[in-house]
Amino acid sequence: MLDKKKVGNILGVASLLPVIISIIIFYTERGPNADIYFVITIYGILSIIGILFAAFSCLMTKRFFLLIISLIGNGAVLAVAFLLLLAMGLSEP
Repeated sequence: MLDKKKVGNILGVASLLPVIISIIIFYTERGPNADIYFVITIYGILSIIGILFAAFSCLMTKRFFLLIISLIGNGAVLAVAFLLLLAMGLSEP
């Protein structure tokens, strides 16, 4: 049976997975034929999921190390998604 601390640790590690998946997507979806709106959507969804996992992990374990690392990583992915969306909006006439 999983107790509250184990579930919190699992969620803490799971909150880092969206950052790793976003990096893998960054390296696989490259080139002039890449669908940039698909990439922006995936980045946004993954970073929000990672932030939610980090918040639930912090509520369950009261450990702030994974929370801070996860929030920095997922926040950076969300910022990249926002900047990509801003660049696509500015580039269209």
